[in-house]
Amino acid sequence: VQLQASGGGLVQAGGSLRLSCAASGRTFSNYNMGWFRQAPGKEREFVAAISWSGGNTYYADSVKGRFTISRDNAKNTVYLQMNSLKPEDTAVYYCAASRWVSDLSDLNKYTNWGQGTQVTVSS
Repeated sequence: VQLQASGGGLVQAGGSLRLSCAASGRTFSNYNMGWFRQAPGKEREFVAAISWSGGNTYYADSVKGRFTISRDNAKNTVYLQMNSLKPEDTAVYYCAASRWVSDLSDLNKYTNWGQGTQVTVSS
């Protein structure tokens, strides 16, 4: 599966953005999906993940209660709704696909990655 992330941009602190990740291919619904982010000079870190059916979601503590991951298998798309954004959320955000069923916070479990979309939150 090939992934294309979009929706990033510049927003003020407290604002919202919705990221989208469109997948090609007919096997999208077989994959668990995740969002990761990487700030300048930092390692890529887990943000959120969702199971293939959408029935299970997982979040990093830093975004819990502010971000929501969802998916639409009919549209081959996964979303990340980001509310109450903070300057420390500034990063390049990547979507990724995994066939693993456990430990979806581990980036090594993901085999397919999108190109990333920049999110910048100004204070």
